[in-house]
Amino acid sequence: MARNWLKGAQSAYDTVVIGSGLAGMTAANVLARLGHKVLLAEHHYNLGGLATWFKRKGGHILDISLHGFPIGMMKTLRKYWTMDMADRVIQLRNIRFDNPQFCLRTTFDRADFTHILLERFGIMLDVVDEFFSTIRQFNFYDELKMTTRELFEKFFPGRKDVWRFLMEPITYANGSTLDDPALTYGIVFSNFMSKGVFTYQGGTDQLIRAMKAELESNGVDIRTHCLVEKIYVDDDGVRGVRINGDDIACNAALSNSNLLTTIHKLVGDEHFDDGFLKEARRVRLNNSSCQVYIGIKKGEKVDYDADLLFSSVADEYDTDKILSKDVTSRTFSFYHPFIRPGTNRYSVVSSTNARYEDWASLGTKDYGRDKDHLIQTTLDALSHYVPNVRKIVDYVEASTPKTFKRYTLHPSGTSFGTKFEGLKISRELPQQVAGLFHTGSVGIIMSGWLGAANYGVIVANEVDKFLRSVNSQSPVEAVTV
Repeated sequence: MARNWLKGAQSAYDTVVIGSGLAGMTAANVLARLGHKVLLAEHHYNLGGLATWFKRKGGHILDISLHGFPIGMMKTLRKYWTMDMADRVIQLRNIRFDNPQFCLRTTFDRADFTHILLERFGIMLDVVDEFFSTIRQFNFYDELKMTTRELFEKFFPGRKDVWRFLMEPITYANGSTLDDPALTYGIVFSNFMSKGVFTYQGGTDQLIRAMKAELESNGVDIRTHCLVEKIYVDDDGVRGVRINGDDIACNAALSNSNLLTTIHKLVGDEHFDDGFLKEARRVRLNNSSCQVYIGIKKGEKVDYDADLLFSSVADEYDTDKILSKDVTSRTFSFYHPFIRPGTNRYSVVSSTNARYEDWASLGTKDYGRDKDHLIQTTLDALSHYVPNVRKIVDYVEASTPKTFKRYTLHPSGTSFGTKFEGLKISRELPQQVAGLFHTGSVGIIMSGWLGAANYGVIVANEVDKFLRSVNSQSPVEAVTV
């Protein structure tokens, strides 16, 4: 008999959080702390969304996604999670660039970037200061029409080398292109520029375990292997959800699923105004990525002094080349033993942005061949920095946009949610359906771990206001469908 993953669940909750990415988990934690009865439903066996990990034979623990975020994550963990989590945030000081236009090392903060822009690229100090001042003024609620290309052309006309220095890391962080709104670039970049790049000491596995323990201590009912199939809606708003074929009542549904999946599949177009649907259909999915996970043999080490390496053989920054299946640019994350103290193990994760359509149409044989090609060419690229890498590796695995679609259920396997226009649609869901909320990677406004967690906080506070209003009128009742 199949296991009942909802065994012991209550018939009704104040809110059901759909998906356990960092936005979903943080929202669930905030709501539980505020006294609400919360069910967190995750279809996968692991929590974390794309902030997760996997284990393989040989003692390998490999993190999904890159491991850098701004210092603001420390405050977010301290305020909305625990002090112990915040204390584990440490700085990565060795960020390197290697491409045909320049080769340099940086601590990735404003002081060092200013020095490099002055000394390496010959930009005048007043221009650099005005650039930083401009992007620092961007905020979450701006409706700035300027593109990133226009922003760079204004301050650094024709300087494609400077554009690459400023842009390439953010493209890997949130999928930005030069033709996206400058706002989506500026907020992420200025967040990093405050103090640099940080990571979580202990690894993603330790973080997610700690988050799970904190959620449970605050009363969140966590259910893995639980797929939310439908959000029930009537004229008065959200009434419940269907999970693994069972109905559970709730006054609010907070989706950490993809925005378009939430609208068109979980709720259904019939519950939205025509004008809203017209705007929603214009929302573009962001791109996806490929990753290669490289486990190093026990007792061996990676003899290369870097935490993050932005490596490229392309002549200049080019979005099409960065997305191309014919890979020219990679970001390498080096996991030294200090990331997981006590393990004395090394690993490397290579990440490349990618298009879903380049992988989706491949047959089984061609897909396997192209995945192996991705692995071998990645090892070739890494060997320029770690010459003996093939001798010290004993585990290699690759993921593609199809992999991300399988595990996250996001359409087109998008790693970065939607483009900028998705933010407005996400924010307006409660105006369309009372009790319907969304959080996650939309509008690439503050993408990555910090952005996801902070957007979770913002939406959780809105859910709290809604629930207090509703619960003062009538308690949640069993769902009727």
